[in-house]
Amino acid sequence: MADNPEFISESATRAARDVRVVFSRLRRRLREVADTDELTPSQVAALTRLGRQGAVSTSDLAAAEGVRPQSMAASLTALDQHGLIERHPDPGDGRRQLVTLTTLGRERAEGTRQAREEWLARALHDRYTEAERRTVIEAMTLLERLAES
Repeated sequence: MADNPEFISESATRAARDVRVVFSRLRRRLREVADTDELTPSQVAALTRLGRQGAVSTSDLAAAEGVRPQSMAASLTALDQHGLIERHPDPGDGRRQLVTLTTLGRERAEGTRQAREEWLARALHDRYTEAERRTVIEAMTLLERLAES
C-alpha cells in the first residue's frame, strides 16, 4: 500500500473530513460571536486581512483571499460605505490605489478579533482540562505545518 502513490489511508481520509467539518463549524461559531451583523463574511474577511496586512491593492487583497478582483471591489465598496476603509494612491504606481483601514476600521477589526479570541479562550478554559488544551496546542502545530506546505 505504501508503495502505491495513489493510495490514501483511511485515517488520512477521516482526518481530512473531520478537520474540514470542525473548522467549518468553528468558523461559523466565531462569526456568530463577533458583532458583524451588517457585514458579510467576505467583508469581514477583507477587514480582518487589512488589519493584519496593512496597505494593499484590491487585486493583491483579492488574490490573498482567493476571490476575483471584482468580488473584492464589491466588498471594499461596502466597507467604504461603512467608513471602515480608505484609499490612497500607490506611491510606487500612481495608477493603482492602496486600501487601508480607517481608525474606525482598525477598531472594528481589533474588536472583532478580540471578541472571537476571548470567546474561544473562555470555551477552551471552561470545557477542557489542561491536558486537553495541551493536546489542542500540539494539534495546531501539526495543522500549521500542513497549512505552510
